[in-house]
Amino acid sequence: MDLKGPHIASVTLAAYECNSVNFPEPPYPDQIICPDEEGIEGSISLWSIISKVRIEACMWGVGTAIGELPPYFMARAARLSGAEPDDEEYQEFEEMLENAETAQDFASRTKLAIQNLVQKVGFFGILACASIPNPLFDLAGITCGHFLVPFWTFFGATLIGKAIIKMHIQKIFVIITFSKHIVEQMVAFIGAVPGIGPSLQKPFQEYLEAQRQKLHHRSGVGTPQGENWLSWTFEKLVVVMVCYFVLSIINSMAQSYAKRLQQRFSSEEKTK
Repeated sequence: MDLKGPHIASVTLAAYECNSVNFPEPPYPDQIICPDEEGIEGSISLWSIISKVRIEACMWGVGTAIGELPPYFMARAARLSGAEPDDEEYQEFEEMLENAETAQDFASRTKLAIQNLVQKVGFFGILACASIPNPLFDLAGITCGHFLVPFWTFFGATLIGKAIIKMHIQKIFVIITFSKHIVEQMVAFIGAVPGIGPSLQKPFQEYLEAQRQKLHHRSGVGTPQGENWLSWTFEKLVVVMVCYFVLSIINSMAQSYAKRLQQRFSSEEKTK
């Protein structure tokens, strides 16, 4: 889950605890504190939480849509210039086009289906690919660039799909998942696990109680305690994920550099 997800989850938990979404500004959105006048029990609706996080979620969708432009521009430039870019995804795309008739495995057929949908349906095909969680959407950008789909057709469909349709789907999913009764049921389900259930349930209950105390914290009152191993583990998990991401980038750059050296060496050997 990206950074948008935890923020929406925090707002959802706070809304049900405070019975309000009128959090004091500032410190919201950096910190969530219940307002002095809390709402009536049961007054929080799905729509009120959706409205509260609409701007943040929309900005996330716009950012992801902009992030899909590099594959499009790379493939478009390669098609117009006739040069072959040093990009693994683009090379895989060209190989897929060459072997389209002989593709047998599921992954290849899925990629071909996306390529055909984007190429034949156009705007609405791009919109469909952008509107659902789709790890292969880079392929749609490369396809649009390769077949010289107009920029505003590609970006317009991508923007609508990611910043409006997909954003609302993911936002509603997170809000429902972290609604009060669902969280309580999840904690109760953990406690029902035979043998280890109660020991696993306790840190989750302590964590949720610590979050409730923080939400009701007021100026002049001591900062509530209760940080436990659950939050510590989550923080360390985030650090590990960031380190893995950095190492994967370094590894990819090293592989690309080694490939270029090998191609240069092979071309030099042929010219001798």
